[in-house]
Amino acid sequence: MDFPFNPQLHKNIARAGFIHPRPIQDQAISSVMEGRDVFGMANTGTGKTAAFLLPLIEKISKTKGKNKRETVLIMAPTRELALQIESDFKNLAFGFGMFSVACVGGLPIMKQIREIKMGVSFIIGTPGRLRDLIDRKILDLSTCHSVVLDEADRMLDMGFRDDMIYIIGKTSKERQTLFFSATLSPEIKKLTTQYLKDPIFISVISGETLKNIDQDVIRTRSKEEKLEKLHEVLKKDGSDKVLIFREMKHNVDSLAKELSQFGFKVGAIHGDKRSRERIRILDSFKKDRINILIATDVAARGLDIPDVTHVINYDVPQTYNTYIHRIGRTGRSGKKGTALTFVPG
Repeated sequence: MDFPFNPQLHKNIARAGFIHPRPIQDQAISSVMEGRDVFGMANTGTGKTAAFLLPLIEKISKTKGKNKRETVLIMAPTRELALQIESDFKNLAFGFGMFSVACVGGLPIMKQIREIKMGVSFIIGTPGRLRDLIDRKILDLSTCHSVVLDEADRMLDMGFRDDMIYIIGKTSKERQTLFFSATLSPEIKKLTTQYLKDPIFISVISGETLKNIDQDVIRTRSKEEKLEKLHEVLKKDGSDKVLIFREMKHNVDSLAKELSQFGFKVGAIHGDKRSRERIRILDSFKKDRINILIATDVAARGLDIPDVTHVINYDVPQTYNTYIHRIGRTGRSGKKGTALTFVPG
């Protein structure tokens, strides 16, 4: 990567296995380093996390020690995405003496409070928990001059609009704001006009992700036939790591039960599962201890799981955007993937 980064950051980039910058990194990093506001249209899996983390680590490393305690706030829609960003931050900020805190619900708040009091440079969290910590007077964002809203469209979908506005309002007026979203709804447009100053607009949407994915439809006439056809797909060679989407939490659980009775190594995640349990199951999927993960959209949002060979829409997604988000979990980083959608007929 030919960016004017600190030598330690170049070392961390090489250790993380990044060789060539992805299109969004190419376009966003220089603008962020120049201090510009950025609006990036990007799917998950396009490399956007590094596109904002790398220049912000560089920026904070320069302000450290100049008696300026600057902080960065990164807001994400789900705890899984927030924890994923924090884990990427720890790898990329290695050796800089910078600390982070993941402010997410479902994990002990006292530990998060302790970490904030010890001093952190990067605050990464979900709107609900961030707001809770601000209301408790634990989190002071007045020295926060860099704000990232990752998957802003999803945060709006999940009803976090008021929290987002409240939290941004607590940060410094003199700030750099970066917005990332996979869609450009009127609501997102409104927020960008409100919060971004003369932004650079970058779009690396869906095309790149989709060309690596073989998409197909499987027609089934009954519940039994649907399950049978799913078995056939799962038993095929090449179905090494499969992500199955269902609309309802209870359907996630019942399908997981049916598949494990047939001897498949399967895990299930949805909003009712405890946070630790979700983290454990995701970890098992990443490390191939299980090779099938069944999830609802909210639970699987923003997950970066390498080498997913198949995405299966066992229930037809409600919208085209949801479809794009789901299938974007496979065919990543230049690899081939398969997306299958079960439809009645």
